[in-house]
Amino acid sequence: MIGVMKTKLVPQTNHANPQSTASDPIGMWSSPALISENNFVYKSLSNWALNTAVGCDHGCLFCFVPSTSTIKQGGALKGFGVSDPDVEWGEYVLIRPWDEAQFLASLRRAERTNVDKLKPDGNRAVLLCSTTDPYQVIKHPDPKRAKELRDHAAFVVRRALELIRDHSTINVRILTRSPLAKRDFDLFKSLGKRLLFGMSLPTLNNNLSRIYEPKAPAPSQRLATLQAAAAAGIPVYVALAPTPAEVDEADLRATLTEVKKLKPLTVFHEPINMRAENVERIEQHAKSLSVTLNTAVFASKEAWRDYSVAQLKLVERVAGEVGLSQQLHLWPDKALGSQAALKEQRDPAAYRAWLETWWSRISEWPA
Repeated sequence: MIGVMKTKLVPQTNHANPQSTASDPIGMWSSPALISENNFVYKSLSNWALNTAVGCDHGCLFCFVPSTSTIKQGGALKGFGVSDPDVEWGEYVLIRPWDEAQFLASLRRAERTNVDKLKPDGNRAVLLCSTTDPYQVIKHPDPKRAKELRDHAAFVVRRALELIRDHSTINVRILTRSPLAKRDFDLFKSLGKRLLFGMSLPTLNNNLSRIYEPKAPAPSQRLATLQAAAAAGIPVYVALAPTPAEVDEADLRATLTEVKKLKPLTVFHEPINMRAENVERIEQHAKSLSVTLNTAVFASKEAWRDYSVAQLKLVERVAGEVGLSQQLHLWPDKALGSQAALKEQRDPAAYRAWLETWWSRISEWPA
């Protein structure tokens, strides 16, 4: 059994949760922010997740969350004026309230979990966040309400990190697309080698990002944030994910060359994997910007598998050429190991062994 630090817990009592407004998709959710087990497969990101909101202002057009997670909350979301959680992704952000007693209880459950009951690739870490972004900008038409919600969102993240630091021994992995994370660099540093800070950086092409991630901060801003974190002595990693089909070898080489300068512990990568309705939405958005996308890779399961394997192997090669082989961690989708996928390979056994190598990889953590 993992020991719990013998520190007296002093609940925070002076923080008021903003009141929710019926039929307001930018506001407060009903249940509090808690640490819970995640269900990652082959990711080696964390054992737990702390999701601070339902919904995400970034609203990335490829995001899997509304179809796999938020859609399950569709009934409750109707009370906030959200009729279709998938179609309206990016238009609703409901910050979770803060209940310190409940949060501490969830933290104790995580702390006391036997190591042999945890997936070893989780690094005994909690991820902020898996279904939203911990540092998104909360937009509300009422400036006073907007400030209230932003202050609360910032409080939830910061207070949770303080309690994890002071009352547990578990690790923390931050994953964001937002430069707002810089406001907590002092807190990140106080966690020392228990914290890894990472950003999603599929490309450094700001114009391409505007198509797939139209509301997220530009890649150039994300790279600058990673540079600032590395300069501050915060251990960093990068999620080169998901890379759309338009990301070619020159694009990958440019991104990985800049990433190498950060001395990241890990560089994760996966190709984009979109559902049919997302392809149509992204294509329509691209046309509004007078851009034609390579949607042929999503025409069939076979086409998508060919594209995915080719891009994974391209990243593998380029990463080796720029000196990131040791840090690279590919994320092949489990669908690439299907019987149909194996039949498409010249050497199924070698291909399967290649997949297993990446699926069994455990990502680095600071020594």
